[in-house]
Amino acid sequence: MSDVTVRQLAKDVGIAEDRLLSQLKDAGVMKNDADDLISVDEKAQLLGHLRESHGKKDDDSTAGGPRKITLKRKTVSELQQPAAGGRGPGGRGTARVVGKTVSVEVRRKRTYVKRGSASEDEKTLQDAEAARKALDEQATKRQQIAAEDQARRDAEEALRRAELDKSKEEENKRLAEEARLREEEEQQRQAEREVARLLEAQERTEHEPLEGGKHKPEAEEQVAVPIEPEVTPLPEVEERPAKRAAHKKETRTHAVRARSDDEGDSRKKLHVSAEKRGRRKGKAGRGKAGAAQGDSQHGFVKPTAPVVREVVVPESITAAELASQMSIKAAAVIRELMKMGMMVTINQPLDHDTATLVVEELGHVPVTKKDDSIEAQVMSSLDEVQGELVHRAPVVTIMGHVDHGKTSLLDYIRSSRVAAGEAGGITQHIGAYHVETNRGMISFLDTPGHAAFSAMRARGAKVTDIVVLVVAADDGAKPQTVEAIQHSKAAGVPMIIAINKMDKPEANPDRVKQELTQHEVIPEDWGGDTQFIEVSAKTGDGIDSLLDAILLQAEVLELTAVADGAARGIVVESSLDKGRGPVATVLVQSGNLKKGDMLVCGQEFGRVRALLDENRQPIESAGPSIPVEVLGLSGVPNAGDEVIAVADERKARELAAVRQETNRDNRLAAQKAAKLDEFFSKMTEGNVGVINLIIKADVQGSVEALRESLLKLSTDEVKVKVVASAVGGINETDINLAATSDAFVIGFNVRADAAARRMAEDRGLDIRYYSIIYEVIDDVKKALSGLLSPEVREEIIGLAEVRDVFRSSKLGAIAGCLVIEGAVKRNSPIRVLRENVVIYEGVLESLRRLKDDVSEVKAGTECGIGVKNYNDVKPGDQIEVFERTEIARHL
Repeated sequence: MSDVTVRQLAKDVGIAEDRLLSQLKDAGVMKNDADDLISVDEKAQLLGHLRESHGKKDDDSTAGGPRKITLKRKTVSELQQPAAGGRGPGGRGTARVVGKTVSVEVRRKRTYVKRGSASEDEKTLQDAEAARKALDEQATKRQQIAAEDQARRDAEEALRRAELDKSKEEENKRLAEEARLREEEEQQRQAEREVARLLEAQERTEHEPLEGGKHKPEAEEQVAVPIEPEVTPLPEVEERPAKRAAHKKETRTHAVRARSDDEGDSRKKLHVSAEKRGRRKGKAGRGKAGAAQGDSQHGFVKPTAPVVREVVVPESITAAELASQMSIKAAAVIRELMKMGMMVTINQPLDHDTATLVVEELGHVPVTKKDDSIEAQVMSSLDEVQGELVHRAPVVTIMGHVDHGKTSLLDYIRSSRVAAGEAGGITQHIGAYHVETNRGMISFLDTPGHAAFSAMRARGAKVTDIVVLVVAADDGAKPQTVEAIQHSKAAGVPMIIAINKMDKPEANPDRVKQELTQHEVIPEDWGGDTQFIEVSAKTGDGIDSLLDAILLQAEVLELTAVADGAARGIVVESSLDKGRGPVATVLVQSGNLKKGDMLVCGQEFGRVRALLDENRQPIESAGPSIPVEVLGLSGVPNAGDEVIAVADERKARELAAVRQETNRDNRLAAQKAAKLDEFFSKMTEGNVGVINLIIKADVQGSVEALRESLLKLSTDEVKVKVVASAVGGINETDINLAATSDAFVIGFNVRADAAARRMAEDRGLDIRYYSIIYEVIDDVKKALSGLLSPEVREEIIGLAEVRDVFRSSKLGAIAGCLVIEGAVKRNSPIRVLRENVVIYEGVLESLRRLKDDVSEVKAGTECGIGVKNYNDVKPGDQIEVFERTEIARHL
């Protein structure tokens, strides 16, 4: 059925029903309801109305039909072709033959075109003609613009040529003027030279009668004498008229100036020998004057420009030596250093960078002194590759927050009990171990997690290949965890996160991952590049996965080292053993360290007497990535010092001596600078409470941690000063130093010998022994808190209002008061307020109630108050009574 309702048609067309009803009404189709039916004719009527309303003609209503009609017609007809007549064979009569029939098909085609199509073709032609005209106009405009540009360029070229011609003409005029001026100057010079020559000839003629037959050569030798204008007059000719002498002097001066302009300084620099100058017969006075004039001249000429020197700057140089190389006074160098904020003395050594800055500031060129010492020779020989590179085991550093299970995790891998031997259950040393597993060998470094051991963690991150960051699943990321991440990123070392304590019921590994993402540590399963392994140091779950992750990371890094040749390594930890002497834990990085090798460790040297592994078992040699204990050094090296093996004992001794001397110079320079800075700070700050300490510990790392932690406790009011710090037991030297500097002695995991204890008792010195770093810090904090001045607080306890003032012959002015707040107590400090402004502060002299002396008057009671040494109390004033209390301060 082709009829549809108004609602259905509106839905199909996509318009509102009301709008469709209004359009039907305008088209002449009366429909009142949305359910009325619309026929096909009504639809066509509506469509025609809409076309007319949009500007289309009636004949356009059939726009859907074809605009061009082609008619084809085909007619078919037959054409009979008659047959030709003739006789048959045998002379018989002609026979009748039937003709051919040909079918003819005629096809006709006629095309009828509507007028609308014709008009569209005409419109298309008109558009094409208009486009062609527009293109022609654009081409004409482009030609006009090109012609204008060419004309402008021609005008600019003509202007430029005119300016060039004008400038050439001006240049020619200027050159001609200069040539004319030069010619005039030359003529003037020639005239002046002629006048000078005539005057000189006249002067020689005048002097000839005085010389008494002097030969001509001697006269010619005296030509150079009168070149100076300040020549003293001769005593013999003083009787001549003054006017003539003055004229001769002026003329001679003019002649000398003219000759100096012409001949430069050649005549001025002519010096006549003393025995020939002024030796004229009978004129001794004139000769003496000439000799005195010649002696007054000297060979030094003041430089006209500053002299720039090349100053050789070694690693250390004193201020006096630096000033000597620059040919200036040492005071100038010290002045420049004071401008830079440094207080130095004339003999204080300066480092290379400071000396270079001073030389540049003073306008000279610093030249770095090439190091041709024994150290450069030894290091250059070690830089050469002495063997073939082979694969080595990875060095893994265990890092993390305190009490997160680092040592316990390593214990399970090593199957030992290391944490049980540490004081307080926390690690306070760097431990170095190597473990043989089924998948290969791994060397481990266990670092402390306490906040005081930041230097140890930084040192462990620098010597390692891989960092295993241990985070407790029940505790999350802590400050030392974040610090370990920063050390690893600064050293450029890859990290593996071990989420420990997964055996606890409150373990939450997702929380750990979420917290570490805040520090740019993204797990691999979250799209990052860091491996997260869930382990338990108690049950051993995940240990194999952790070892696999370590070895996989090591394969990616492709770790190699030279297995043979001279050994090189780094000091991980060092200590002083009473029976074995200096002991250094060395991690071999390349080469092969053997028993009997000559080593240089920083400032110390020695021959290896014994090599011990982490279980204190003797071994003969150690290759790359193997930690060993070395015995036989001359002293305790600093943790972090480089270890090198040299072939010659003499070179090792010289290298150590050079390093000791350099370190001594630097230490003295730092001490002098500190003393001067301390002197000036005392001048500005006044008295500051200071606690002097002497620190002795068992290993170098603990000394560093204690020193840094205690120095951080200093404030503006109290300071901690570490007089000395070293590794080893407490001896008599430490006690003497403590007595001299009034210092406390702290022994960390060390004890004092019998002589030191006896000396300390005699001198009344205090020696404190500790094994846990928390206790050291707490005790020093308490001592510093005792040096702090207490905080004084004021508390108002009463307020009285003056109603009247009475005069007493003994006590002066007595204020009759009413206590309105609190209580007024005798001998308490008071303030007198007038219109809420403090006008006097003092103490109560007397307090009476009626005629009796009382110690306290409470609120709502009248009393008489006498203010000590103050009689200007008036009615309406207020007397404020308060108390001062001192409160102890703490750091």
